[in-house]
Amino acid sequence: MNHNRVRQLIHGEINRDDPVGSLIHVLEAAIELISLPDNEFCWSSWEDEDQAKAELLGLVSVLRSGKLPRKLDVSVLFAVTGPLQELSLSSGWANTFLKVADKYDEVEALLW
Repeated sequence: MNHNRVRQLIHGEINRDDPVGSLIHVLEAAIELISLPDNEFCWSSWEDEDQAKAELLGLVSVLRSGKLPRKLDVSVLFAVTGPLQELSLSSGWANTFLKVADKYDEVEALLW
């Protein structure tokens, strides 16, 4: 699996001039992580990869249509004990999640 979005996000800077584009980047990085083989969804609120990806892709679709989703709909995903953190803990990529969540926090401060 290719992890370009995750690597770019973690090692790059948030584009403060395009916070919507930066949020899309964060969500696409999270989708890459959700798509890792052998993820364990038992502690997350999602039943499986398809359900998780559908939720994040829905948010990306809203953003690409020129609308901003409700802050809560996005922030809950990156919250402590939120579904992404729970998935990361049970799947072995918790440190990577924390780095992605930090980038989300930067974007959230710009958008809401």
